[in-house]
Amino acid sequence: MDGVVRIGSRASKLARTQVTEWLTPIVERFPGVRFKREIILEDGDQDRVTPTLAEVAKTAGGSAFSTNQEAALVTGRVDVIVHSLKDLPTSVHEGTFLLTTPGPREDVRDVLCGSTLADLPRGARVGTGAPRRVAQLLFLRPDLDVVPVRGNVPGRLARATKGPLDAVVLAAAGLNRLELTPDVHEALDTAVFPPSPGQGALGIQVRVGSRAAELLAQTGDLHVDACVRAERALLAELHGGCSVPVGAWGRIGPDGLLHLSAAVTSLDGAEQVTAAGEGPADDPVKLGTLIASELLAQGAADILAAITKS
Repeated sequence: MDGVVRIGSRASKLARTQVTEWLTPIVERFPGVRFKREIILEDGDQDRVTPTLAEVAKTAGGSAFSTNQEAALVTGRVDVIVHSLKDLPTSVHEGTFLLTTPGPREDVRDVLCGSTLADLPRGARVGTGAPRRVAQLLFLRPDLDVVPVRGNVPGRLARATKGPLDAVVLAAAGLNRLELTPDVHEALDTAVFPPSPGQGALGIQVRVGSRAAELLAQTGDLHVDACVRAERALLAELHGGCSVPVGAWGRIGPDGLLHLSAAVTSLDGAEQVTAAGEGPADDPVKLGTLIASELLAQGAADILAAITKS
């Protein structure tokens, strides 16, 4: 590694801000190491035509927002990738792994920007590019006209603040990291609008056996890591990717236990199954698998199978 750790990320301002967020305490901890940033373009960043992220992912053979970065890591072009964890598939590239998730985790909630949910009139046009958000919006408000939007956070926000949409749904984490606060907005309650698994958290990916992996082995936050591992274990058990309508939220309660709640919603919002439970924080995968099994017992498999066929 010749004394340099090469850090890869996507090109957006948000991606670069996330690198700074992770890197600031790391630089202080390892003053003798030089960290160099490198931008890696993803298909999802370059494709402004394909209407849904799910189709971009099929075309890319993986995730629209992580495939090229993982390739750069495997080939040695970079030593570390800083991901938005919600965009990273539950199965990472062979020969790589995720370090303990850094903390603190940003706000996990989604935000309706441009209006509150109650104030939206019937037929209001609400923009989002995420199938989960589409499904959950229609479950709560089947009268809405949910339309696809693509692009970076400021561009999507402008669709609501300057028209032509009545509102858009964005992650609170991205808004906070970019210091964007819409004049009119509503943070959506996780009890009825659970976020994407990993939302608000960063994923730090390294090569197995690399010097970077050895150097950074003791970094991260064990509580944050337990929460996101439970969420991602649930998603993996459901055989879902980052573009299916699965919401999950893990948190450590006052009792010291890991609590996990989740929902699977049909794309038209007509059906939804939910489950919740708690368990020891030192075995998050077991809890994630258990809650996924409860969802499957309630019919989640049929909901997800219908989406796959469509």
